[in-house]
Amino acid sequence: MDEQRQNGTDQEQDLTMIKPQSFTPPNDTSKWPILLKNYDRLNVRTGHYTPLPSGHSPLKRPLAEYIRYGVMNLDKPANPSSHEVVAWIKRILRVEKTGHSGTLDPKVTGNLIVCIDRATRLVKSQQGAGKEYVCVARLHDKVPDVAKVARALETLTGAVFQRPPLISAVKRQLRIRTIYESKLLEYDPDRHLVVFWISCEAGTYVRTMCVHLGLILGVGGHMQELRRVRSGILGEKDNMVTMHDVMDAQWVFDNYRDETYLRR
Repeated sequence: MDEQRQNGTDQEQDLTMIKPQSFTPPNDTSKWPILLKNYDRLNVRTGHYTPLPSGHSPLKRPLAEYIRYGVMNLDKPANPSSHEVVAWIKRILRVEKTGHSGTLDPKVTGNLIVCIDRATRLVKSQQGAGKEYVCVARLHDKVPDVAKVARALETLTGAVFQRPPLISAVKRQLRIRTIYESKLLEYDPDRHLVVFWISCEAGTYVRTMCVHLGLILGVGGHMQELRRVRSGILGEKDNMVTMHDVMDAQWVFDNYRDETYLRR
């Protein structure tokens, strides 16, 4: 009970919280309808606030509570699946449950939003959000004109028909996905490599898009490498961490009780 009172006292002195107020705005009855009756019984919105002797200020929240509501912008490594990575995070941080905001194929790297415990309810809001990728595609023959490659890539912008690849996690039925924007970053005619960036709807198969790019150019093609650079509201520059960063932060806390790295 003393600790709860102390928390309430800390909140009253904290500059980051809403201060208690007893000011009530005046009622201007001149703007009310003439036939309005019982106006003295109306609910009036006030600025009064009473701090409760429990809970914590956001900047002074205990570490266990901080992790329970945590969202992590993880840089997924190549080879393990998204479910394996999320299970490893669960074991490293010793939490009850974890979830992610959109599956990445095992060979794909990049942005994977991991939600922990109570934050897993936010997963659905990010699964349907737009995604951005940087892809390396290999053409099966030489295309000497780089402008032709750029035009072919531009042709694939907008609503396109896609059928998921033979090896995929969803049913192989024809569906429509939207490519919002695409940009040719680099083209190597000697090695037949195309590097491009796209912004697309959730559920778009970039592997299928690379095959379509090869068909439009008349030489065939396939995806060589893929990296997700943005998922919903979080991108590569938004405090992205690796699996090693998470393991090191937990090790520092276990051995030195230093919460700095876990609170990043």
